[in-house]
Amino acid sequence: MRAFRFCLWGMVAGLLLSTTTRAEDQKLHSAITPVPREGGWINRHEAINARAKQGDVDLIFLGDSITQGWNNNEVWKKYYGHRKAMNAGIGGDRTQHVLWRLDHGNIDGLNPKLVVLMIGTNNSNRMDNTAEEIGDGIKAIVAKLRAKLPETKVLVLAIFPRGEKPNPQREKNAKASELASQVADGKMVHYLDIGKEFLDDEGTLSREIMPDLLHLSPKGYEIWAKSIEPKVAELLGDKKVE
Repeated sequence: MRAFRFCLWGMVAGLLLSTTTRAEDQKLHSAITPVPREGGWINRHEAINARAKQGDVDLIFLGDSITQGWNNNEVWKKYYGHRKAMNAGIGGDRTQHVLWRLDHGNIDGLNPKLVVLMIGTNNSNRMDNTAEEIGDGIKAIVAKLRAKLPETKVLVLAIFPRGEKPNPQREKNAKASELASQVADGKMVHYLDIGKEFLDDEGTLSREIMPDLLHLSPKGYEIWAKSIEPKVAELLGDKKVE
């Protein structure tokens, strides 16, 4: 009987150790470990902080170069110029960089109605992160937004397709997005996948929409804005832009 109890406790201890190890592995991966970058990046980060200090923000777009590329273009002015919108995109950012920015001023003092988040494609370069890790990174950003901006709704967008034809990186990003979609509760956090809007019926991405098969053209930004407009208007409690 004593030997049986010893064996049973050994099995339980082993299971607990295994669970702890898996949890520690998840905590330690790069996509959820906040870090800054160097060079011109810090200037852009500080410019976003300066905009945040001005206040009067109802809508934030948060992400990487694809978001930064709005650059107050004509599409931005049409859809968001009247909505007190702030562009918090920085080229080259990964989930870990956005996590760092959220702790270092990008949203301090703000109480926007909505944050539109699209991030993760840079994490999928080469073998940097798995789909599961990228999903974790997106979820971590949403959790931080909810903690720091409890009255703000979050619209998580699936990572946009990249590359002319279907490819492994697209598949990784699609899987990461599907995993990240689990954070949506239909109340404060919402999820939307508009990827198909950029593709033809065969899944081909046109250079007319993404000239380098990653970053958007003016036509691409128009597709982005039109595709999310019904949801954005709904979440802002605003009239839809036609």
